Amino acid sequence: MRLDPLRQRLRALGARPVHEQHLLRCWTRALPLATTTARRPGHWLPAEVRAALPEVQAELDGLATLRSAHPGADGSVRLLVGLNDGQAVESVLLPRGGVCVSTQVGCAVGCVFCMTGKSGLLRQVGSAEIVAQVALARLQREVKRVVFMGMGEPSHNLDNVLEAIELLGTVGGIGHKELVFSTVGDERAFERLPTMHVKPALALSLHSTDAALRAKLLPRAPRLTPDELVEAAERYARLSGYPIQFQWTLIEGVNDTDAELAGIERLLKGKRAMMNLIPYNSVPELPYRRPAAERAAEMARWLNRRGIYTRLRNSAGQDVDGGCGQLRARALGTEAAVVLQPRRAPAPSPALSNTQESAC
Repeated sequence: MRLDPLRQRLRALGARPVHEQHLLRCWTRALPLATTTARRPGHWLPAEVRAALPEVQAELDGLATLRSAHPGADGSVRLLVGLNDGQAVESVLLPRGGVCVSTQVGCAVGCVFCMTGKSGLLRQVGSAEIVAQVALARLQREVKRVVFMGMGEPSHNLDNVLEAIELLGTVGGIGHKELVFSTVGDERAFERLPTMHVKPALALSLHSTDAALRAKLLPRAPRLTPDELVEAAERYARLSGYPIQFQWTLIEGVNDTDAELAGIERLLKGKRAMMNLIPYNSVPELPYRRPAAERAAEMARWLNRRGIYTRLRNSAGQDVDGGCGQLRARALGTEAAVVLQPRRAPAPSPALSNTQESAC
């Protein structure tokens, strides 16, 4: 489901723009649609709109439902989210007020180290379903940051993702730089993002500075070279004013070499960039492994000493086998899970620390 049909329905009921914005604000912030204030008492909405609110509320609540929640010791919670056609995606509640949402059921990029890509692309997630994941997360805990790093490649579902970003960055109350568009690198995304009123921060999944190795790791990603990707990202950084977050999933014996370190220094030296080194979230079904903690820390130190701002990030959900796509890949409903108690009041998230969480 996209947002446009929802808007059209409200307008057909007689909602004026101010009513529409109020109802969308309530929904995106996990407040009941019937929420009133002293300034806007219950009768301020048109009668037909008021009469339809229970039905509209039920439909919105059904867009994304919590099937199971898997808390990790790091404060993250991996959520298996049911969609109204019976499909499921994953969202992740991150420490410090973040949520990671999915933009596709499955993924067509086929990253060899990711479980999500094993099923291929099943369908796109509509803009309303993307926003619904945020509303669902806000029922569980405070959300001040939304990262589009869950299942799927956002640039392959660009219209829906950008529509959701526009709503979340306006009535949804999320700061523009706290909306993080993650991509493997697609020319369509580089063309569209600069035209947006709400310009999100950009996270670019690099994973290797060697074009041939990157093509093996991301077999169906667009064939832009690492040099071309960094240059396109730098143009967006200059336009948006935000540094680019380069994502690097560290895989033992694959991309944790000294040659890759030299390549990162060559590509990012002097750029408006931060490198996020993310030790691989091991998946039993795949042959890849995370490097030793000492090696990951050594790489981060090496880059920082050479002027490449680098953060060593924790991959959320290590202790619950929560690699992206694992929950969905397992037989749904067969594992013990803790369903969280909902809450509604959002609060500010503290500043980022040097060691951060990652949804991947």
